[in-house]
Amino acid sequence: MRKLIAGINMTLDGFCDHNAMIADDETHQHFNEILLTADTILWGRTTYQLMESYWPAILKSPTGNKPEDEFAALVDNISKIVFSRTLKHIDWKNTELKKYIIKEDILKLKQQAGKNILVGSPSLIVALTQMSLIDEYWLVVHPVISGSGLPLFKNMRERVDLKLLKTKPLDSGAVALYYEPTKRNTH
Repeated sequence: MRKLIAGINMTLDGFCDHNAMIADDETHQHFNEILLTADTILWGRTTYQLMESYWPAILKSPTGNKPEDEFAALVDNISKIVFSRTLKHIDWKNTELKKYIIKEDILKLKQQAGKNILVGSPSLIVALTQMSLIDEYWLVVHPVISGSGLPLFKNMRERVDLKLLKTKPLDSGAVALYYEPTKRNTH
């Protein structure tokens, strides 16, 4: 069975504001390595629109920065599933649009042959956590206290206990933390 991995950047105080993060070469390379472990990524509308508005243009006109250009190619080629009730169509290649997050559909996806499935949107991470579908959390905590923004675990209804699997310090001062749930809730 494929693992469903929640992978995202966050500030020390738990916010997911991409403008507050350190997007250096090492961070891009770290996420390149994560993308290489997967063949599918799940996004919500906001994250999809953010990514789609930037990375395809980098692929067409590379920056010359190897980790950034490699990320653009990896994210372009990966299979993407976007969950949105408001988007009517999507233009990015290898992208499927779905209106609703259905637990049984995600379970079927996990049972298919293939690599990991990544989820990289705060709202989807919360929804899939509440459905007890996340197998691991790969969080990069940046040395920034932003004071405000979108909290990663906004509107969580139940406690989720995690076991630390490993850590990976980055030269920027960010730390990659790898966790797995220690018990599943019963939703």
